[in-house]
Amino acid sequence: MPSLFMDRELLSYKGAKPLFALTALLTTIQGLCIILQAIYLGRSVSGLFSGKQIASVSSDLLLFFGVLVLRYLIIFIIKQACYHFADRTSSELRKSFLKKLFETGPRSVKKEGTGSMVSLALEGVLQTRNYLELFVPKMAANGIIPLLILAYVFWEDRMSAVILLLTMPILIIFMILLGLAAQKKMDDRWASYRVLSNHFIDSLRGLPTLYYLGISKRHKRTINRVSDKYRVMTMSTLRLAFLSSFALDFFTMLSIAFVAVALGIRLVDGHILLEPALIVLILAPEYFLPVRELGQDYHATLDGKEAAQKLNAYAKEEPEDQITTGEIHIDRWSNQSILAIENGSVVYQGSSKRALDHMDLQFSGFEKVGIIGASGAGKSTMIDLIGGFIHADSGTITINGKPAAFTSDEWRQQVTYLPQHPYLFSASLRDNIAFYAPEATQQQIIRAVEEAGLGSLVGRFPNGLYERIGNGGRQLSGGQEQRIALARAFLCDRPILLLDEPTAHLDIETEYELKKPMLRLFEHKLVLLATHRLHWMEQMDRMIVLQDGKIAETGRQDELIQVNGVYCAMVRAQLEGI
Repeated sequence: MPSLFMDRELLSYKGAKPLFALTALLTTIQGLCIILQAIYLGRSVSGLFSGKQIASVSSDLLLFFGVLVLRYLIIFIIKQACYHFADRTSSELRKSFLKKLFETGPRSVKKEGTGSMVSLALEGVLQTRNYLELFVPKMAANGIIPLLILAYVFWEDRMSAVILLLTMPILIIFMILLGLAAQKKMDDRWASYRVLSNHFIDSLRGLPTLYYLGISKRHKRTINRVSDKYRVMTMSTLRLAFLSSFALDFFTMLSIAFVAVALGIRLVDGHILLEPALIVLILAPEYFLPVRELGQDYHATLDGKEAAQKLNAYAKEEPEDQITTGEIHIDRWSNQSILAIENGSVVYQGSSKRALDHMDLQFSGFEKVGIIGASGAGKSTMIDLIGGFIHADSGTITINGKPAAFTSDEWRQQVTYLPQHPYLFSASLRDNIAFYAPEATQQQIIRAVEEAGLGSLVGRFPNGLYERIGNGGRQLSGGQEQRIALARAFLCDRPILLLDEPTAHLDIETEYELKKPMLRLFEHKLVLLATHRLHWMEQMDRMIVLQDGKIAETGRQDELIQVNGVYCAMVRAQLEGI
């Protein structure tokens, strides 16, 4: 019977097989304790009924209570072992999930939805722990205890054993049908929960915009509709859970009643003695108890089973990267290092057009490279590819002539990424700056603050570096947020710097204020700057001009001006706009 409900992934977890072996051994001892309890209790009651003094059955009563204590001690040990296994496994699942999430980058989050990923990492992991903690002992109990009790009852009274044997398949068939119905309900509910999570996050982010446009009340109806749909699905699942609990209790009580009636008739007729009849009657509820507990916990842990499968599937998802890498070891980037990409292409899922089309690129040492082009030309895609956020569909990557991969930890630990909108955590200013280098000293953080031009801002805060920012804290302007991102970059001091439109959302005055500290940050680094602000090109050693995912031109600014091609057309277009 356990195999009907067993999640095959359970045995793949580290330590699962020893846990099952230990649980099976302890459950067997627990089953023997249940039988001994019934024997000693039945013997004591039948002795008292026959007229014996309580002193004459005291040894049986003491043995009964001793076995009872042993039984619940075993249950406690099983629960503790399963708790530690569930806690360790759920923590490892969370680490694997987050590691894969960082490997796949923001594109994966955008595909699945921020709310869905957050819910899976927080609530999903807790549900998984609850599932592992409850389900393992229930599976062992269902596979061992009913068989032990049935064997003993068959030895004591064959008719009762036949009744128990015939009624158990009815419960099993019912639980199979129940499991199929509950699984469908859970799939629908999880899909609705994912939509609700993403909708909630998007609504929170867009509240200022909705309020500004005057449509916040209209959006309230949308929230009510989505929430109501989730409520209906939840209530439907609860109805199924209550119905199944009632049906399980009804069938088990009916089966016990059949056993009791059969025993009572034969006891009156003198075909069975009181002692074995009492023992069998005491064991009958224990025979069905594991099945009833499994049915109750099946609903309680179905969320966890679904979450565990999703966490596993996401963590084991194979990368889409088709680039040939071979044996990978990436040296520390230096002024003599050379990165080469040959025939690199990127195609987004669901699109037939190449975002990057058979590109041949080379970057060396601490050069400063500007990546420019119209919107949709492929600037951000190139930054995401080199940052390891997306995978290439074809091509080869080499560093100093050796195969490499942008998704490797050795590469990522050398890269600093500055996005257009840096994320500020709900924490102190100090914690936000030290996010990539939590071990940094106070002097190093103060130096990074000064380098990024944040000194005057910190001086205005009542709590200085310990002022709370982010959600629920002090609100900052776009320029101040970008300075915090610069301070992070100064503090971690990695040799490769990727910038994806870092000043696109800022006004030109704020951008020019940031330009000086940014140029200091560029020193002694390989810099790849994707931007449409052409004034940055004066500080670049060379430029890569993209058009429709292809390299249209490459070279120094003065060389491209002389060519009078795509770059010159972009300059003229911006000048005409001015």
